[in-house]
Amino acid sequence: MASRSLNKVMIIGHLTRDPELKYTAQGTALGKFSVATNRTWTNDRGEQQEDVEYHDCVAWGKLGEICDQLLSKGSHVYVEGRLNTNKWENDQGETRRRTEIVVNEMNLLGGGDAPAGGG
Repeated sequence: MASRSLNKVMIIGHLTRDPELKYTAQGTALGKFSVATNRTWTNDRGEQQEDVEYHDCVAWGKLGEICDQLLSKGSHVYVEGRLNTNKWENDQGETRRRTEIVVNEMNLLGGGDAPAGGG
């Protein structure tokens, strides 16, 4: 019997910049944007601490076009998808990696706008 696995990501945060929309040579839309998530906690000395994580997101097809139309820098958004890591070699021969969220659902929060999904 094959073992099961799960690759699912859910984040709520704010866009760090306006989305960027491109099209592949085959005409498929590709929307790219970045979402910041914040975490706060109190350390052992009772001091409040904060950490920010930045998440690169990609949305394909109609969802990519919807993200480009509805989202802008500062938008409060729920994103659901899977992690995908790309690996390449730079000009200096160093192996580089970039992990991004491949979005399959996006909901604009706080504005009463209709949720968008697909992928």
